[in-house]
Amino acid sequence: MARDLAIDLGTANTLVYMKGKGIVLNEPSVIAVNRKTGEVLATGHEAWNMIGRTPGYIVAVRPLRGGAITDFDITERMIRLLLQRVGVSRFTRPKVVICVPSAITEVERRAVTDATRRAGASDAQLIEQPMAAAIGAELPIDEPVGNMIIDIGGGTSETAVISLGGVVTLEAIRVGSFDIDAAIQTYVRREHGIAIGERTAEDIKIQIGTATPMPNERGAQVRGRDLVTGLPKNIMLTPEEVRFAIDEVVSQIVNSVTRCLSKVPPEMAQDFLQRGMYLVGGGGLLRGLAQRIEKETDVPVRMSPMPLEAVVLGAGHCVENYQVLRSMFMGARR
Repeated sequence: MARDLAIDLGTANTLVYMKGKGIVLNEPSVIAVNRKTGEVLATGHEAWNMIGRTPGYIVAVRPLRGGAITDFDITERMIRLLLQRVGVSRFTRPKVVICVPSAITEVERRAVTDATRRAGASDAQLIEQPMAAAIGAELPIDEPVGNMIIDIGGGTSETAVISLGGVVTLEAIRVGSFDIDAAIQTYVRREHGIAIGERTAEDIKIQIGTATPMPNERGAQVRGRDLVTGLPKNIMLTPEEVRFAIDEVVSQIVNSVTRCLSKVPPEMAQDFLQRGMYLVGGGGLLRGLAQRIEKETDVPVRMSPMPLEAVVLGAGHCVENYQVLRSMFMGARR
């Protein structure tokens, strides 16, 4: 008999939760395809290692951008392979709960559910990521208190206030950690005249990227291709340069949090001052981001114990109580 699943179909990573077992898969949302034959060569970590290192007829792509499906066929094939890897076959068709950004359109919601059903699910239900993240962070969302969650993913940043099982205010923008990577690539190309790939930009962000000045900062050596000579070239990049490069993107994220706070009913303001805001998502791991948000909002910011897994754990809780999901949350758009 099929075990029901929860899938956090993220722009950067895809996580799968199996009922009764917990998280059974956590891999990059990347698929490598042979353009000549249409054959899928790899998914997940193996495909991620191919980015920027393949012949022209082999493409390693992320089928989701900005939290939405950009290539329906490729996304369906990726979901089908993921389901096969966790033991789903044509004889075992599980119910699936899928986490989606609140910023996506009705058409994009339909694309997600259709892709999941075509991939082998008997039923596909949707839950918005801020709600799932709040459940995964173990916030008391069913109580009459303000629970504020900030979910910064690869393609979207969402800030929501949740009380009594519903969203009170929401601010969602299609800006995330991939935009930070792109800003680093643009800066290095413009200021140093070398081209670097998205994997290198991500490594720079992890090594020396900060949202606000931090103690004991140090530079990092960056290797890329000289735009003039076409030859490999090394440069030293400082944390100050990276901070300058990503400031516009970070400011957009912080401003979205501020806008969400400004829409909160006055009675809830004291809840945040006492309880703070909770930060989840891979983008929230950028050093100094929590401190910068706290400084600009005067509200304490706390990091969820499992920021990368909070969304899928929240959806997993709904899988364990599937009827609760159908009655409380969004449900599939038929």
